[in-house]
Amino acid sequence: MRSSLRDALVNRLQTYDRVVEVGIGRATDVAAELAEHGVDVVAVDVSDVPVPDGVRFVRDDVVARADASELGPYDGVDALYALNFPVELHAPTARVARRAGADFLFTTLGYDEPSIPVRRESIPGDTLYVAEEGPGTRRRR
Repeated sequence: MRSSLRDALVNRLQTYDRVVEVGIGRATDVAAELAEHGVDVVAVDVSDVPVPDGVRFVRDDVVARADASELGPYDGVDALYALNFPVELHAPTARVARRAGADFLFTTLGYDEPSIPVRRESIPGDTLYVAEEGPGTRRRR
């Protein structure tokens, strides 16, 4: 990830106290930087992946979690975010965010349009989408 994009994402996301990165995969630089800035970061993925120091990992499936009775790792967070997020995961993740009372921010694969109502924020080299449907309570620093 380009440093200007990473820095813009970190600057935007560090306004939250507790965040979950959905589908972290191998791109851990934003989560690592947020943790270094004192943000409580949980990374989730459907597969076990290594995460940087200061980031807690939970194996979870956001699609299954959308209709689960328990919020699991999303309980009590201020925001969920996802990078290069596939369109089929937009709606279930927005549902989890609404249930958690959290914001949902994401980037797409670049050619996909969001499948949910969003507000667009321009960041260097990309667009950050902020889910509008059922905004949560934002506990910003």
